[in-house]
Amino acid sequence: MKFVDEAFIRVEAGDGGSGCVSFRREKYIPKGGPDGGDGGDGGSITLLADNNLNTLVDFRFQRIHRAESGHKGMGKDMRGRGGRDLLLRVPVGTRVFDEETGEHLGELLTNGERLLVAQGGFHGIGNARYKSSTNRAPRQFSPGSPGERRDLRLELILLADVGLLGFPNAGKSSLIRQVSSARPKVADYPFTTLYPNLGVVSLGHRRSFVIADIPGVIEGAAEGAGLGIQFLKHLSRTRLLLHLVDMAPLTEDEDPADQVRKIEAELAAFGGELTDKERWLVLNKCDLLDPAAAQQSRDRVVEALGWQAPVYECSALTGAGTATLMEDLMRRLEQLKVESGEAHSPDEPDVSEWHPLD
Repeated sequence: MKFVDEAFIRVEAGDGGSGCVSFRREKYIPKGGPDGGDGGDGGSITLLADNNLNTLVDFRFQRIHRAESGHKGMGKDMRGRGGRDLLLRVPVGTRVFDEETGEHLGELLTNGERLLVAQGGFHGIGNARYKSSTNRAPRQFSPGSPGERRDLRLELILLADVGLLGFPNAGKSSLIRQVSSARPKVADYPFTTLYPNLGVVSLGHRRSFVIADIPGVIEGAAEGAGLGIQFLKHLSRTRLLLHLVDMAPLTEDEDPADQVRKIEAELAAFGGELTDKERWLVLNKCDLLDPAAAQQSRDRVVEALGWQAPVYECSALTGAGTATLMEDLMRRLEQLKVESGEAHSPDEPDVSEWHPLD
């Protein structure tokens, strides 16, 4: 199924039903009085987060969604039936914006969470509600109010703990295949990955995290080049970024340190919180170099960048070095959860003094 991360829809809540003007007319009751009932409330439109959905593709085919309007009031003080509410299911991690005003209406981050996006109209009042000692035969009534109408932009944010960042062919898809059960397409040409992929890394009982494979970013992405820039927003909710670098480029002119700088420039141009996120450097494809050359390349890249965060060497193809990387990621994520005040079980390991494994 094609991954769709953005959709534009129009929601129209139901109008309230009009009140009724009616008078009681029964045999032998000459002065029955007013008995016009109220109308029914219009139906509202609510979004519901559903774990069984992972794309917004359904909203590409049906863009207009209308709730039922309330029915008119009737005689004998009978109120009109209310309009049925409309429930729209969306994937967990959906942000909702008013397209006309740009207002952020909310986001759905847990399964079963609901968000009211269009309120149904209020019912009209029948003439029975207007009777008084001085107004014995009222002919007043009120129409129902119109329901809310909005043009919405739905934006899907992938909820992952770790995001993979890097140039095309840096080995992101190969890494996620190596450490999880996800099977993204892998090929020897750029832009093999067209849509984000999620994988779950399991390291034992109650020790797992979600890793996201994001399409590669290239130079000039902030101006619209390549594919990655349209998916960078998915990384905004990750706790940590892995910056993959190809240590065995096809040509000698390609400098791994220069690749890192180019992507850092695109992150800065993109803005937001990405530039401030914790980012680890992963030197991939080290199996294509002999040990001495690999060590020299590592030292040269770290020195050129002045890198202070953790640095790892691995081979996404053979799996060398990935076990240590995943274990360190798990320990770091556990520590971040503790620091953020998230609830954790007493039997979870002590990570108050986390440090990378030797």
